[in-house]
Amino acid sequence: MQNGMHTDTERCVRAVQSKDGRFDGWFFTAVLTTRIYCRPSCPVVPPKPQNMTFHPSAAACQQAGFRACKRCRPDTSPGSPEWNRRADLVARAMRLIADGVVDREGVPGLASRLGYSTRQIERQLLAELGAGPLALARAQRAQTARLLIETTRLPMAEIAFAAGFSSIRTFNDTVREVFALSPGELRTRVPGGSAPTATPGVLALRLPFRAPLNPDNLFGHLAATAVPGVEEWRDGAYRRTLRLPYGHGVVALTPMPDHIGCRLTLSDMRDLTVAISRCRRMLDLDADPVAVDGQLRTDPLLAPLVDRAPGRRVPRTVDEAEFAVRAVLGQQVSTAAARTHAGRLVTAHGETVDDPEGGLTHLFPSVEALAALDPAALAMPATRRATLTTLVGRLADGTLHLGVESDWEESRARLLALPGFGPWTVEAVAMRALGDPDAFLPTDLGVRRTARELGLPSTPAALTARAAQWRPWRAYAVQYLWATDNHPINHLPGEPR
Repeated sequence: MQNGMHTDTERCVRAVQSKDGRFDGWFFTAVLTTRIYCRPSCPVVPPKPQNMTFHPSAAACQQAGFRACKRCRPDTSPGSPEWNRRADLVARAMRLIADGVVDREGVPGLASRLGYSTRQIERQLLAELGAGPLALARAQRAQTARLLIETTRLPMAEIAFAAGFSSIRTFNDTVREVFALSPGELRTRVPGGSAPTATPGVLALRLPFRAPLNPDNLFGHLAATAVPGVEEWRDGAYRRTLRLPYGHGVVALTPMPDHIGCRLTLSDMRDLTVAISRCRRMLDLDADPVAVDGQLRTDPLLAPLVDRAPGRRVPRTVDEAEFAVRAVLGQQVSTAAARTHAGRLVTAHGETVDDPEGGLTHLFPSVEALAALDPAALAMPATRRATLTTLVGRLADGTLHLGVESDWEESRARLLALPGFGPWTVEAVAMRALGDPDAFLPTDLGVRRTARELGLPSTPAALTARAAQWRPWRAYAVQYLWATDNHPINHLPGEPR
């Protein structure tokens, strides 16, 4: 699919008339007669084509004076896949907005992180999304507010500030404008007449995704590489601790047929939006599997792997710097050895946290804590020790930054300049930390072995040339190639192999 799908009226009308959920998040339908906006898969009878107009974002609909449909709840649809497949200014800005930067630092903070003027960012977001950064952040605040209203018994004043509103009046006005209901009316619409009772600081929600989603390698990878004290697999859920802007959290993520169950325990409710955004990013929930798998199926040797188990996602991370550190710890050692090394760092340098359910004990160490450690205390070869200490030193002093807004090619170049960072480690960080969907590992032994078995070229240069037809989804091709192995990363714990 191409950028600006909302401008293709005929295609949008077809998607709405067929109630095609694959297009949820790609565009929004505003109905001129009712002044409401919907997701393409809205279950109501589609309006007449002449009464539809299409917008690229929920914020653009709200800016134009439309209110969210009470049936299809368009503000809760999966995010646009565009922001995870692109590395331009708009995509990087959208990832930062989802991470709550505008609420915490304002538009100047957003601009500073991206290295552009506020005027340039406003202009580009408005041109592509029909709304500027403030309107986009406001739409996100409204979605967070509704989530808290409907799933907790928190007083409205606490919800207002937890969702990022500067005043209760602004909160009330925004909720009424976006949902055509007051906050109190939203709460009374919850089945049963009131919001469910919940433990303070604990939220249970559903994270939507575009089908299909194959959970095997996604959760299998996270569980098999889990760092003791920071991550675990328990009772069918992947659990981990989260370092967040205002505090910390613990999340449990459970794969279900039509959503991901998400149970969040937060020390500060203001971190809700960021925590959800990071969990969605880690599980690659905004991907468009139909587009990805469709492209990979064009290779007749890869097509059988896709057909056997479609919908594979790329397991990513909630903390880019953490993943880079763990990638170094995993160089030239087994998965078990990498977990052992990481677990020692966690015990020695991680911050302790309380887990209401037990099992998790620490946050992964911050780069500042790791930069202060004694290199002699690291039980690893001297060359890898130098690689790790150089990496955390650069991350700590700011000469290297890895974040949702990172420019993928610039970050690759900076990482390659570090001692001990070869193409495999750099591409692993690009794939799983930075989120580049086209990152590729032609030197990986597992990838080369599977390529040979399938009849694909197995030398890195020849495989890279063949993989050109898989672009821009080579990171997903790697998942399909890896999945032929009987390694624990490819299976949900406890399931037969």
